[in-house]
Amino acid sequence: MTTLSGIEPWRGLDSSVADVIEPELAAVTEEILETIAAEVPEYERPLEGAFGRGIRRGVGEALSQFVALIRDPEAGRVGRDVYVALGRGESRQGRTLDSLQAAYRVGARVAWRRLARAGQRAKLDSEALSLLAEAVFAYLDELSADSVEGYAEAQSEIVELRQRRQHELVGLLMRDPPPAKGDVEAAAKAAGWMLPRSVAALACSAADLSRFGRRLPSDALVTELENVGCALVPDPDGPGRRAALERAATGATAALGPAGEPARLRESWEFAGAMLHAMESGTLAVGGFGCVDEHLGELLLFGDRGMAARLAARRLAPLAPLTPKARARMEESALAYVRHRGNAVAMAAELHLHPQTVRYRLRRLRELLGEALDDPDARFELEAALRYEAGRRRGSVRKTASQIGEETPKP
Repeated sequence: MTTLSGIEPWRGLDSSVADVIEPELAAVTEEILETIAAEVPEYERPLEGAFGRGIRRGVGEALSQFVALIRDPEAGRVGRDVYVALGRGESRQGRTLDSLQAAYRVGARVAWRRLARAGQRAKLDSEALSLLAEAVFAYLDELSADSVEGYAEAQSEIVELRQRRQHELVGLLMRDPPPAKGDVEAAAKAAGWMLPRSVAALACSAADLSRFGRRLPSDALVTELENVGCALVPDPDGPGRRAALERAATGATAALGPAGEPARLRESWEFAGAMLHAMESGTLAVGGFGCVDEHLGELLLFGDRGMAARLAARRLAPLAPLTPKARARMEESALAYVRHRGNAVAMAAELHLHPQTVRYRLRRLRELLGEALDDPDARFELEAALRYEAGRRRGSVRKTASQIGEETPKP
């Protein structure tokens, strides 16, 4: 079982040990400072100004508190803020904790060497010296842990500040009309983001943003905007970028807007949002990752649903008397017809039917739709109507399946 003295070894020392080592503190402090300057390259400059005062204060207070703990362990440690501040300072200076940790190790080594000599002169027995050594290194571990905590806090604050500034930058770039170039450049500099020549907005669900954002290229700017996951992707058409975006979208749904200069990001974002909505509703049969520029025709249909619905009602009116199943078959066959210009063999391959079955359907289509199959303008409207109906039906099927899932009692 671990004892309290095992956790805090100084509790096992007699208080008289404090009287033995206290006279050494001034000399130990100076030797520690000199050795740190000689052995830790980042601290080799003269210990002057705020930096020097911080290091000197840290060493001096550490030794004084160590003696106080030996004299009265129940008093507990004080002044943790000094060592937390040292850790925060390393973060502000843009350094890792390696130098500060090295300084702590130097301090422990020098302190133990000087204090051990004092203990030997005072005739401390081997058990007391061993416990003193353990206490020195355990105490320095606690100081080091305080600095690690301060460093982590400072790093977290830096990340939060950067994220806030990046969110503000995205909001600025999405303004309509676009903001002044100088304002954008200043905000980008504050956010630590280099303004690209070409950039596109990418939309995904807010729930997917955290996981999806971690997979995106490192130069992407990721935040939540208008309750939707948003990423600004520089140079999306560059080598390897498309593949990287598709990999990032694995297991998620994401839509990439058109690329252009930063001043046109609002337009790219609106296109991406519209496509994401169509993908999530099922009206656009694209799974995972989709690019707006590759589905403009379909998005045009779903952009004005009232107009598209009216066109579908008008052009597909001859199919209204059919049963729902028969109408679905005829719409499927008609769409294959316009895609393949009436080629029965190609239609059969797409529909997975025997060519003879397709030819029967073609005769039936001619009875129902007549000249609409041959007139170019009518055929254009017919294809648009059929694509709209196909998307609407997919969306209805997905919605129904979702509703069934919601209504199913949980076991």
